[in-house]
Amino acid sequence: MKLYYFETPNARKACAVARYLKTPVEFVRVDLTKGEHKAPAFLAINPNGKVPALEDGDVRLWESAAIMCHLADRAGSSLWPKDARQIDVVRWLSWDATHFSRHAGTLFFQRVIKPHFGLGEPDLVAIDEAMGFFRQFAGVLDGHLRGRDHLVGDGLTVADFAVGSFLPHARDARLPLDEFVEISRWYAQLEQLPAWREPFPTPAASAA
Repeated sequence: MKLYYFETPNARKACAVARYLKTPVEFVRVDLTKGEHKAPAFLAINPNGKVPALEDGDVRLWESAAIMCHLADRAGSSLWPKDARQIDVVRWLSWDATHFSRHAGTLFFQRVIKPHFGLGEPDLVAIDEAMGFFRQFAGVLDGHLRGRDHLVGDGLTVADFAVGSFLPHARDARLPLDEFVEISRWYAQLEQLPAWREPFPTPAASAA
């Protein structure tokens, strides 16, 4: 099994789940800075030209949520529950992609990616709009987490990995987490997981 990644928030989800489950995957680093995601060999795996991507025998998957669920299902893990909680996990995966990580991702792109890669000045209008939406949906998440340690049920699921994906970059992206006590408490627990703190192998190890 091969898991293709670069050190990005979406790839972090899949890599963290693989490490958490101790899945015997071969980590293959796709260097986005060198355009390796646009190479024909990689586009044959993921025609979208994005990471993460997974090869598991004849199965080829892209999209971080699908990869997380596949890895958990393959391991028989409750990260992808087999009961009524599964629908709730899907709800949070969809909500995250449409709302929470969408606007956190805009702030990350404008404040971190653009300056780092010399892609021009941050768009202040886009930042202002994204910040407003981020606060709105962070309020929804904060309210949901009151009295809870996890997003769904009483245990960790792939939903926790998904919703937390941009929060390691909160300081640089200037996400206002200090305004949301419950999110901060919940995320501090996620950061206690070694697989979350260090999801990526070193480039040297991945090439070995």
